[in-house]
Amino acid sequence: MTTAYVGLGSNLGDRERLIREAAELIGAVRLSTVIETEPWGYGNQPMFLNAVAEIETRRTARELLDDLLDVELRLGRERVGAQWGPRTIDLDLLLYGDETIDEPGLAVPHPRLTERDFVLRPLAELAPLLKIPGSGTVQAALAGLSSEA
Repeated sequence: MTTAYVGLGSNLGDRERLIREAAELIGAVRLSTVIETEPWGYGNQPMFLNAVAEIETRRTARELLDDLLDVELRLGRERVGAQWGPRTIDLDLLLYGDETIDEPGLAVPHPRLTERDFVLRPLAELAPLLKIPGSGTVQAALAGLSSEA
């Protein structure tokens, strides 16, 4: 079994219901507190709700990513408009065990993980001392963001 962490975000529709339903569909064993955050990357859109789910899986990282994309579709995600624009649900594979993966369409740890407070805060709630391959602990990455502000 591999422990993986998935970022969940929503800024369209019943945001909290969508996050909780997605967490259930992906088999979350733990879900962080759901927090409201400012949009990232594309500012002219509604506020987001974000959370992080911890899952235990026997699937490969690629199989897990495919499952995440399938859940997005099932919950009404349409990939139209601006990158980082409004969406019903967004599921990002943040960490997959202690692996580093760089393949077409799959990068783990998530390439912008250490730049995003809205991911690091809920991840730190679940696993503050977890090591991010190549970046130190979640807690240290969050502290680094705080010191830059």
